[in-house]
Amino acid sequence: MILAAGYGTRLWPLTVDRTKPAIPFLGRPLVGYIAEYLSSFGCREVVVNLHHQPESVRAALGDGGRFGVHLEYVEEEVILGTSGALDNARHLLEDETFVVINGKIITDINLMDALRTHRERKALATLVLYPNVKRERFSIVETSEGLVTGFGGMPSPLHASDNVSVNIGNVSDNIGGELPLLFTGIQILEPRIFDYIPRGVFSHSTTDVYPQAIAKGERIAAHVAGGHWYELSTIPRYLDISLAMLKDSGRDVLMGAGCSVSKDAALRESVLWDDVIIEEQANVRRAILGDGVRIKSGETIDNAAVVRATLVRNSEPPTKALKGEFHGDNFVVPLPQ
Repeated sequence: MILAAGYGTRLWPLTVDRTKPAIPFLGRPLVGYIAEYLSSFGCREVVVNLHHQPESVRAALGDGGRFGVHLEYVEEEVILGTSGALDNARHLLEDETFVVINGKIITDINLMDALRTHRERKALATLVLYPNVKRERFSIVETSEGLVTGFGGMPSPLHASDNVSVNIGNVSDNIGGELPLLFTGIQILEPRIFDYIPRGVFSHSTTDVYPQAIAKGERIAAHVAGGHWYELSTIPRYLDISLAMLKDSGRDVLMGAGCSVSKDAALRESVLWDDVIIEEQANVRRAILGDGVRIKSGETIDNAAVVRATLVRNSEPPTKALKGEFHGDNFVVPLPQ
């Protein structure tokens, strides 16, 4: 099951007309990567939950055929949370071991290794964890002897004295001290998990389900993974990860379909969605330009996300969204330095 119902408030305004998993990432919808990832490990029957802008996910995935899967969509009239979503799809999941994955990640974590841990531990659930090398703001997962024991607060910030040398996505670098572990959003579950999920109400796995199961002596296995893992829940993370992966392929700009860039414009370190126009003498650096954005002659966009003003003029920015301003036909969101 792919969790794809969230609002994507920290990605607003990129998510004003689509849900987070439906945003384009390096030429494909983000959720398409997840479907292909599951297919590569033999998971061909996939359930996708929908709530916010549901048609954007349907348009991105279709029947799943081009990503190697067959899809069933389950809509939520009111959003149900990460475990309430499972309850809503219970009739499709309750017959055998199943995988749940968040629709906002890019990864090459070996799912078969996690399944092996799950079976060896005879676990009710197995959470795939990842070393939080940069001590970013992801909740700490507490473990002991290969089992999850609880969920803590945020890690202490990284300091210069910590002597860390890392590359994005690389967990094999030399790090002083013990690393906090984060939950990747990938989990393997037995149908008996439904004994702990309340029926027909909002609930979250890490606050409402797993603590209850652990308290009753259930085995929640901790599988600490290697490989690469990227989480794209904020605009700065989306841009930084896009540029890092572009750099690996020798590029610094990605353009979607129907884009037009003047030969007299300066464009670098940017992601252009579809039908973007950049006129002569414009200067664009470290930017995300949404569908149909026009950057006029002589205009400068630096370290910002831009969408068409008509998309957001009558909408209220979510509380967690970055602040933006209207500039003519565009809405510009400056990104933190």
